[in-house]
Amino acid sequence: MKTKVAIIGAGISGASIARVLSRYENLEVHLIEKAPDVGWGVSKANTALIHGGYDDDPEKYPTRARLCIRGNRLWHQWVKELEIPHVWNGTLIVATKDEDFDELERLLERGRKNGVPEMRLVDKEELFHLEPNLTREAIGALWVPIVGQIGPIPAVIAITENAVANGVKTHLETEVTGIKVENGEVRGVETKDGFIEADIVINAAGLYADKIARMVGIDYFEIHPRKGEYWIFDDDVPGPKRVLFPTPTPISKGIVVTTEISGHLMIGPNAQDLPPEEKENLATTKEGLEQVWEGAKKLWPQLPPRSKVIRTFAGLRPEPTGGDFIIKAEEEVWGFINVAGIRSPGLTSAPAIAYEVAEIIERDLGIELKEKEKWNPYRKEISHFFMMTPEQVNEAVKKNPSYGKIVCRCNNVSEGDILEAIERMKFIGVKTPSVDSVKFRTKATTGTCQGSFCRPKIVQLLAKEYGVEPWEVTLKGKGSEIGIGDVKVLLRGDA
Repeated sequence: MKTKVAIIGAGISGASIARVLSRYENLEVHLIEKAPDVGWGVSKANTALIHGGYDDDPEKYPTRARLCIRGNRLWHQWVKELEIPHVWNGTLIVATKDEDFDELERLLERGRKNGVPEMRLVDKEELFHLEPNLTREAIGALWVPIVGQIGPIPAVIAITENAVANGVKTHLETEVTGIKVENGEVRGVETKDGFIEADIVINAAGLYADKIARMVGIDYFEIHPRKGEYWIFDDDVPGPKRVLFPTPTPISKGIVVTTEISGHLMIGPNAQDLPPEEKENLATTKEGLEQVWEGAKKLWPQLPPRSKVIRTFAGLRPEPTGGDFIIKAEEEVWGFINVAGIRSPGLTSAPAIAYEVAEIIERDLGIELKEKEKWNPYRKEISHFFMMTPEQVNEAVKKNPSYGKIVCRCNNVSEGDILEAIERMKFIGVKTPSVDSVKFRTKATTGTCQGSFCRPKIVQLLAKEYGVEPWEVTLKGKGSEIGIGDVKVLLRGDA
């Protein structure tokens, strides 16, 4: 008989746990998410870095320090298996004054303690060879070559697709309202759509992990949101080759300057602690964005004119009591595992967190996990017209003429790409058609015009493939419908 596992939260942590647990034949895994699609919570808006592991103090934050470097190593494997967009371009922590080297030496020593390979200090000459357009005030840096960047939502999508292919059942648009406990043991999860039986409940609920924990009487930690704001520029604006950090101060790690994997210069984030009740506050502020702008200029003085900005946004990080990740089987309630407070470097640590949870199930819950004989670690990336050679385009169009119709001109996204994205949405259980679900799979609507040209065509394709009226298609789930109804009834005289 299979042990039933319910994972609450389909962000990077929850999806990674689902993938790892899908390896075992004696587990039945359910991935529960209140949003219409995967990766739309904390995982959606961040700097998208695979950190090097030098930043987390192993004495203050032992779990973060241990899992960050292990996660970095695992990502090198996962991006290949799952064909996740990525770049391993390294990071430079830049010194602009002599006293900065004291802090860089401390980071170097900490990184070595944490097991980070190949870190070293570089002088001014080598620094400008690594990053020619850096501020002229730079005098040296700490170089960490194992740092990389990925697309966070494409990563969650890829991991979930692979988990589903290996037998995981998703429950999207399913909000958890309670957890049933009998005689000190988990029995299942109560949701707005009914009861899901479970012998083990894994709480990977991001900003709401404290609320989920309280459902079983565990209240020793609280999650408060920490907001970070960002600017993104058009893709014709040159950005750095490396990920650039200033030397950190006791107050701040500083503003990051990077070229994200789609080729856009991105600056941010700042850090603003919000009260626990503001877990949906994703508003950008004039003051916060100015702080980011001024901070970025210290490393990258040639910031383009603001007319080149295509988007500003904010993300929230779940800051836990004590600052370290909370990953443990709770003794008071057998079968309840917290994966809470997964703030930075949570994206980096996610694969390692997943293996840690599998170890907890065996070690602390005493369940021997039996590997499947035919577990499939691979997943193919969605087709992207903009990545095809002319020969590949000709072949694709011969097989399927929809690849010859360009829908998004900014990013060269074809109708074929969008139809494949919709097919994949359905495969992982996306029930409500949304433009954002297509955006995160294809890059449509993320270019210079931000969807002004392509959104109506995407809406038509979603309506046709989901069998709904165009005005029932949403931007990002129920409550964000594109239209108000069939206004042409007035012309037809049907009203």
